[in-house]
Amino acid sequence: MNIKVEDYVNDLYWNHDLNCARTMLVCLSKIFDTPVGTQTMDAAIGLHGAGGFRAQCGLVEGGLMFIGLYFSTRGKSEEAIVSLCYQFAEEFNRKFGSLLCYDLRPDGFQKNDPPHLCENLTASAVGFAQSFIQKADSLF
Repeated sequence: MNIKVEDYVNDLYWNHDLNCARTMLVCLSKIFDTPVGTQTMDAAIGLHGAGGFRAQCGLVEGGLMFIGLYFSTRGKSEEAIVSLCYQFAEEFNRKFGSLLCYDLRPDGFQKNDPPHLCENLTASAVGFAQSFIQKADSLF
């Protein structure tokens, strides 16, 4: 599916008020035409830096969750999926400089922050995840 990621991220943030992990899941679901169930979306409610604690970034977590969903539906082994998750984390860290919300959002979550402060980072991370998954899918 061909979508303009920046516009879709903007819509999900501003019109649906989704967090980064859920936005990543919804974007990848649409791009790869792979449904993400309600329970999975519910499980990602607090995955924006561990509920704002600034631990692992929700963009990483959403990407990892989608990799598990996507490649499971394609019959890939758990071992292969674990390996892909490791590679995703390694490449994400290399590209963005960290897996931690603490580093990617250095000022944390402040009451006076503008809404959806990570919108540009999210669009970039969705594009990164899309490329990673397409490349990995072509190798299977």
